[in-house]
Amino acid sequence: IRDEESGYNKNLFCIPKHYEEDLETVFIPHGLILDRTERLARDIMEDMGSHHIVALCVLKGGYKFFADLLDHIKALNQNDDKSVPITVDFVRIKSYC
Repeated sequence: IRDEESGYNKNLFCIPKHYEEDLETVFIPHGLILDRTERLARDIMEDMGSHHIVALCVLKGGYKFFADLLDHIKALNQNDDKSVPITVDFVRIKSYC
């Protein structure tokens, strides 16, 4: 996102009440995030070929994205001629604040 990007008016979206006062604009709509996540899953499947995929999730902030990405990879795995084995693991790291 470029610095001069103004984003989208928050009134175009369903914003939870507890965020309304804190939010001025929306920079990346949810649908765009889902689209890019699906594209990333396709890129991973193409790059990995028939190699075993080891997916590692950094817990706390990354779980939702990780789950969405794996859902897309699993859907591609089911709808393709070949099935690529996937191993899933989780790691928790300490913040370095």
